[in-house]
Amino acid sequence: MLTIAYAVLFYGAALVLAGGIAYRMWEYSTTPAPLKIPTTPAPVTRGGVIVRMAREVVLFESLFKANKWIWLFGWIFHAALLLVLLRHLRYFTQPVWGWVVLVQSPGIYAGFALVAGLAGLWARRVLVPRIRYISAPSDHLMLALIIAIGVSGLAMRYVFRTDIVAVKAFFLGLMYFDWQPLPADPVLLIHLALVAALMIIFPVSKLLHAPGLFFSPSRNQADDARERRHVAPPLRTAARARQ
Repeated sequence: MLTIAYAVLFYGAALVLAGGIAYRMWEYSTTPAPLKIPTTPAPVTRGGVIVRMAREVVLFESLFKANKWIWLFGWIFHAALLLVLLRHLRYFTQPVWGWVVLVQSPGIYAGFALVAGLAGLWARRVLVPRIRYISAPSDHLMLALIIAIGVSGLAMRYVFRTDIVAVKAFFLGLMYFDWQPLPADPVLLIHLALVAALMIIFPVSKLLHAPGLFFSPSRNQADDARERRHVAPPLRTAARARQ
């Protein structure tokens, strides 16, 4: 029953995550940008826009210019999260890809960096008065959720060890519709339930800024208003027109 419950939970979470992101991307892509509003200084060519977006995605350039401390904690968190996610690919590949093997050791230590970066971002929302004023309960709950995922993952690595071979068999079984028993370790079950909750919440949360960045007019537009006339595409639906 435990295996069936978690199998259904992850199938549902995966559908919500994929469907929710796809819908949001369609919504973003069909929403017209009525004005030419690139944040200056902005590139004047599409190639320049691509370079700018790359710097924004990899280096968080605008955040670095705005606030160095927030940039530091934010960059540490996102870089660590990437390594942790890449490390977890070993549970979904057989045989494990060579480059995934290479990131196993850095991925372990990235778990500590992930929690530290989130702790810094959370402290900012509590200790800085103007940030505390605009922080909603959902902001704190989202940080608590991701920190709980990181802490429970580290706990399984260093304190409450679980059968990772059985865990991998479970997830490979989900991929190939050949369900395998899931270990009944409490910390593992908590960790997986939190991950599934994050997958379900992601499409309707502020975390969607990750793919949404690519649809931001202030970032993806070239500063060529004098050279080219900007004509916004028509609204697709009456409901969006009312918005």
